[in-house]
Amino acid sequence: MTRITFDHVSKNYDGVHPLREVSFTIEPSEFFVLVGPSGSGKSTLLRMVAGLESVSSGNIKFDGEIMNDVPPRLRDVGMVFQNYALYPHLTVAQNLAFPLSIRKEPKAQISARVGEIAELLNITDLLDRKPRQLSGGQRQRVAVGRAIIRKPRVFLFDEPLSNLDAQLRVHMRTELRQLQRALGITTIYVTHDQVEAMTMADRMAILNAGTLHQIATPQEVYRTPATVFVARFCGSPSMNILANGTIGVRPEDFVYVHSNGADAFNEQNAHSDDLYAYTVSGTVENIEYIGHEWLSFVRMTDALVCVRSLRAPTQHIGDTATLGVLETGLHRFDSAGFRL
Repeated sequence: MTRITFDHVSKNYDGVHPLREVSFTIEPSEFFVLVGPSGSGKSTLLRMVAGLESVSSGNIKFDGEIMNDVPPRLRDVGMVFQNYALYPHLTVAQNLAFPLSIRKEPKAQISARVGEIAELLNITDLLDRKPRQLSGGQRQRVAVGRAIIRKPRVFLFDEPLSNLDAQLRVHMRTELRQLQRALGITTIYVTHDQVEAMTMADRMAILNAGTLHQIATPQEVYRTPATVFVARFCGSPSMNILANGTIGVRPEDFVYVHSNGADAFNEQNAHSDDLYAYTVSGTVENIEYIGHEWLSFVRMTDALVCVRSLRAPTQHIGDTATLGVLETGLHRFDSAGFRL
C-alpha cells in the first residue's frame, strides 16, 4: 500500500494562498481525513494529490517518488466527488465497467470484475438501471464501485456524503469505513463535517485558511486540541472558550455548583466548592433535551456557555447559576490561541 508525503506543499493563485507550507505523511492503508471549513484548503490539497491542481512549491510523494509533474492518469488514484459524476446514459454495469473498458481489458475479465464489485457493494440487482433510477445512496455506491474497480493505489473522497440526508449519511459512512478496511487502500477523505471526520478517521488533519492546525487521532484532537480553532471546530457542542480566549472547557466538564458541594448533573462527581479549579456565574438562558442528554446554556457577562449532562438540571430558565470545572477539565491557550 502507498505512503503519501506532503513536503512543504503550498498553492498560490495570483497572490491568494489557499495552502501554506503543509507538511505531513499519510501511512499505508490509513484512512486519513482532511477537515475544515469552506476555504480551508482541504479540497485543493486533495486535487493536488489527484493531479487536478498543480503544486506551487514543495513536493507530493507516493512512496518517496515525487508526483508533482506526473499526469493524473498515471497516478493510479480512484476519486469519488460530491456529485458522483456518473454517466447518465449508461447503466450501472456500464458505469462500473467504464474505467476498465477505456483500458481495453478483456470483456470476460471486465464482466467478472463488475460482478465482484456489485456483490461487494450490494448493488447486484441494480446493474441494469440508469443513474436516474437510483436513490442517492445507491448512486453513491456506484460511484465508489467505479473508483475501486481497477484497484487504485490511492482512494480519494471529496465530500461524497454531502448530498445525502442525515440518516443515510450515518449509514453510508459506516459502509465506507468497512469497505476501506476490507480493501486496505490508502484513503484521503475530505469533509467539512467534524462529526464525520471524528467518526471515520484513523487520523485527521484540521485546516483553516490554508494553514495546518493539528494532525492527530480523533481522540487526541478532542482531548488535547492544539489551538483554539481546533477546540471550537471539533466537538458538538463545541468547546466553551472563556477568559479572553485563554481557557477552554468541554460542555461535559462543567457542573452546576451547589452550596453543599454537589453538582446537579452527576452527584458521584460532587466536590466541595473550593476544589474547583475554575468557576463562573451567570443566568440559565435555555435548556434543551435531545433524547440521550441535556444541554443547558448559561449566559455569562461576555459569553454563552454550554453544559452537557445525562441528567436533567435542577436549575430552571432564569435562575442564577455557578458553574465549576476541575483542573483536569481545563484547556489553557496562550493569547495567540495555541495550547499551553
